Amino acid sequence: MNDVHPLDKTASFGATSAVFIGRSIRHSLRNVESLLMAIMLPIMLMLLFTYVFGGAIDPGGDYVNYVVPGIILLCAGFGSSSTAVDVATDMTNGIIDRFRTMPIRSMSVVTGHVAASLLRNLLATCIVFGVALLVGFRPAATATEWLGAFAVIVLFILTFTWLFAAIGLVTGSPSAASGYGFILLFVPYLSSAFVPTSTMPHWLQGFANHQPITPVIETIRGLLTGAPAADYVWWAIGWCAAILAIALLWCNLAFRRKGGRR
Repeated sequence: MNDVHPLDKTASFGATSAVFIGRSIRHSLRNVESLLMAIMLPIMLMLLFTYVFGGAIDPGGDYVNYVVPGIILLCAGFGSSSTAVDVATDMTNGIIDRFRTMPIRSMSVVTGHVAASLLRNLLATCIVFGVALLVGFRPAATATEWLGAFAVIVLFILTFTWLFAAIGLVTGSPSAASGYGFILLFVPYLSSAFVPTSTMPHWLQGFANHQPITPVIETIRGLLTGAPAADYVWWAIGWCAAILAIALLWCNLAFRRKGGRR
């Protein structure tokens, strides 16, 4: 009869993920400064663009309705970027080696960071949206359009959180992960987040119109404010699905290379 030690049985993916999600949530609650920055920076940008630049961009005073969808995605981007640092920290401080000696699926440590980041970003997004209502944002969405906008926001956050997780896996240190992740945070500025792409130089319009952020922003803007969005919805979903698939594959390959086979 074969002697099988009880600990040789690997814990289920669901059980392991639940443990690591709880671990990442506790880390997020302890890192108050990072959470506050993810909330306060988008709010400050929204107030800056609304009250300082808004009158020049849209003298009619309706600029807040234009800029809020972009600020919401910017908030999601800032919140997701911390995932790269968290993952890189785990990959470089030796704890992954300890996890590999346990009967658990080590990849769940990344899943935990992603799930905790998703919850953290949804909370931050709700707070930013609440402030937007206070400064004059007036959505005109039906219940169905609200659900659609929420679904697109969740898909965007999930997509870019996995992308930042992949960056954290392939970088050599938390500081490098922070630097590479910061580069991606400039992409929303080269989209229709703050001004229509038609106002940009002709050589920049091609990039702004055909990068992933613009169709996502225009989809959310259309669903919340009644602007035309039909041409952007499938592009937004397609971009997010493609990036998510690449990020998941990248994460899996990078973790197998750096963190072991499980």
